[in-house]
Amino acid sequence: MADQNPQPMTQSLIRHEPGVRVIRNVNFPGMIALYMKEVRRFMKVQLQTIWAPALTTLLFLVIFTVALGRGGLSVMGVSFADFVAPGLIIMGMVQNSFQNATTGLLVGKVQGTIVDYLMPPLSAGELLFALVAASVTRSVCVGGAVWAAMLLWPGVHVMPQHLWAVLWFGLTGSAMLAFMGILTAMWADKFDHAAAVGNFLVAPLSLLSGTFYSMDHVAPLFRAISHANPFFYAISGFRYGFLGQSDSSIALGVAVMLGLNLALALVCYAALAKGWKIKA
Repeated sequence: MADQNPQPMTQSLIRHEPGVRVIRNVNFPGMIALYMKEVRRFMKVQLQTIWAPALTTLLFLVIFTVALGRGGLSVMGVSFADFVAPGLIIMGMVQNSFQNATTGLLVGKVQGTIVDYLMPPLSAGELLFALVAASVTRSVCVGGAVWAAMLLWPGVHVMPQHLWAVLWFGLTGSAMLAFMGILTAMWADKFDHAAAVGNFLVAPLSLLSGTFYSMDHVAPLFRAISHANPFFYAISGFRYGFLGQSDSSIALGVAVMLGLNLALALVCYAALAKGWKIKA
């Protein structure tokens, strides 16, 4: 009897030793807590993170419709305003998804509070999911604000014809930029590095992806370059959801977005699991 009592006690001590994994499955409470923390972070300054980007996107619509729309210009069988509106919506979505994902981790690195992300009992996959979900949430908020304003704008028709395409390309496009933002934040040592990626990579790729023009109106060489741009498939597919027309194969766009997101997710997961440039 005396020999049997210490064994359960020893097993209990081993089971609760510091550093031993206690949560055997997905840590849903921790993942949700981090997600809500990231959402509250950008909602506290929503004038800057949601309404200002939405206003900037609407100014693009005003400028281009005033400059080109009044002449009766039509693209792909619709007015120029109807053509450019979906592209502006998703352009605002993906750019803000990138900014949100970049800011979260980079602020932690610069201010020395990255431990708040690393110490909680969250796996690399759980951490990645929460950060990406928060960035996609911000992009949806920006896209929803722009879409609601465009509904009230005279001469613009932005009612979805294929809701599945709007959801698929809007969410996968935002997730793609969120993954890129996380990688950028891990690589960058200061805000200038992240700003350089945003200004010299994300902004040009989003602007030169068919947002303001159709591929039927560009030279063959530029068309080939545009088809190598992953932003093109997100914008073309998103526009298809509103107009029912596209510059490229929708099936190809679905496959490209799925493949890119899976590849970026794996790279981000490996980087977070290794602690690349975020662990001493």
